[in-house]
Amino acid sequence: MGGIVVRPRSRILHGHDWVYASEILKTFGSPVDGDVVSIKDGRDHLLGVGIFNSRSQIVVRRFSRRRQDLDEDFFRRRISQALEYRQRAGCRPDLGRLVWSESDGLPGVIADRYGPVVVLQTLTHAMDQRRQTVASVLAELTGAACIIERNDAPVRAAEGLEMRKGILCGENPGPVEAEAAGVVFTVDPLGGHKTGLYLDQIESYKTIAAMAHGRHVLDCFSNQGGFALACAKAGAASATAVEAGAEAVVALEKNAARNGVSIGIRHADVFDFLRKPVPQEFDLIVLDPPSFAKARNRVKEALKGYRDLHASAARLLSKNGILATFSCSHHVAAHEFEQAVSEGLNDARRGMRLLQRIGQPLDHPVVVGLPETEYLKGLVLEAMPGR
Repeated sequence: MGGIVVRPRSRILHGHDWVYASEILKTFGSPVDGDVVSIKDGRDHLLGVGIFNSRSQIVVRRFSRRRQDLDEDFFRRRISQALEYRQRAGCRPDLGRLVWSESDGLPGVIADRYGPVVVLQTLTHAMDQRRQTVASVLAELTGAACIIERNDAPVRAAEGLEMRKGILCGENPGPVEAEAAGVVFTVDPLGGHKTGLYLDQIESYKTIAAMAHGRHVLDCFSNQGGFALACAKAGAASATAVEAGAEAVVALEKNAARNGVSIGIRHADVFDFLRKPVPQEFDLIVLDPPSFAKARNRVKEALKGYRDLHASAARLLSKNGILATFSCSHHVAAHEFEQAVSEGLNDARRGMRLLQRIGQPLDHPVVVGLPETEYLKGLVLEAMPGR
């Protein structure tokens, strides 16, 4: 087995699982991309084994602290452990994330379930090479009728991987229905956005909908309408959804009809919508934008975007209104996001009190010492009268 020797003060010596190119002192044994390699310190102590990719900035990702190979037994063991954890945590077996990359000891493997279908992403070179084995094990352990690969995520380019999607096991059943927070969605795992739904927000739909009764709701970056539809079902006085994507708007319209609710749909850029005069105030505004920072060097720009967004939204909030806001940019730390929100509210001359912080659900677990596994940050704020 080939391997690497890491430099002193490398982050893997302090509990992290990634090794960047700049942290490698030397390579031995001539590993090739996709290989399992040993990770050693300068005293020849084994730190574990990882997957190797010379084309990635993250050259090695540790998946075990002892010697292991990526054979079928390994995948069966790790995926079984992931499923057992979610069962203990009380996660839904029919809808949700089954495998979350490093959080389940499978770097680059993401598996989401929508009823009879499991959608698989293999975002690292080694796991992509073994995707058929992963798919077979998933089918065996979950009983899913179909395993679909959605390897069309742009992040694959950083690993030197091609874009690809298709059927790995079974037959495609076509669009499937999924119920969340009392709302029935039609999901197309093969042709829809990402793997189908934003599974990390399913619990948030219910949390925010519980505050919506009798309120006028504005759902920004609505996608398929999760927040707007859940709020409408919960008795909102009105619900308006703003979404820029044409395909998402079509799905939103179909979902509204499927659930028998009436919502106002605005096909528009959210920033443009908020800047233009709006003939009403809203009692509950939801901001759930896509990632503003795809790379660390975009954080400054992202923080300005968050500041401007919250300044615009706060001006439309009623006297005792509630603002629920989220960031899924893992390069933006929680304190940076909260500071940008605070600055935006100050620009709008609005004072708000914190009601609740919202993080990732239990099927998207966070590993202590590996901050990259935590990305979703949410705040529920209430306007302070006279502030």
